[in-house]
Amino acid sequence: MMRNARDANKQVTSSDAMEMLEQGEYGVLSTVDKAGQPYGVPLNYIIIDNAIYLHCALEGHKLENIAANSNVCFTVINYSEIVPASFTAKYESVIVFGRANITGEKEKITMLTELVNKYSPDYQEKGLKVIEAFKDKCTVIRISIDHLTGMRKK
Repeated sequence: MMRNARDANKQVTSSDAMEMLEQGEYGVLSTVDKAGQPYGVPLNYIIIDNAIYLHCALEGHKLENIAANSNVCFTVINYSEIVPASFTAKYESVIVFGRANITGEKEKITMLTELVNKYSPDYQEKGLKVIEAFKDKCTVIRISIDHLTGMRKK
């Protein structure tokens, strides 16, 4: 929902927002615990079939929060530049609203491989060995994208 007309001038189309999301390197996953306390953590990610995938340890705060409430927000800032003389900033960002769940084993291996392909394409053979060594020590979270919005100010 737009706050004012000034924000409407910065909003991009859904397809542009998805493209910005696909080009991003990392984002901040925001969850809420049982008591309503928000928690945000920066993570790298991949996009496949209109879903966001990220990996993490087998236990921890974000997984506890997702178990309590699967609704999440994921924010990516692709570009930002402070413009001191104009008292403003230029930026490009995307906010995703969705639901998170833990993938199964087969999907986990596929997504870990895709993470290696995105972030370490020159080290795929070594990446597969790392996946084999650590696959039982991590989990993969899938975020189904319910809605996304993008903003750009140049």
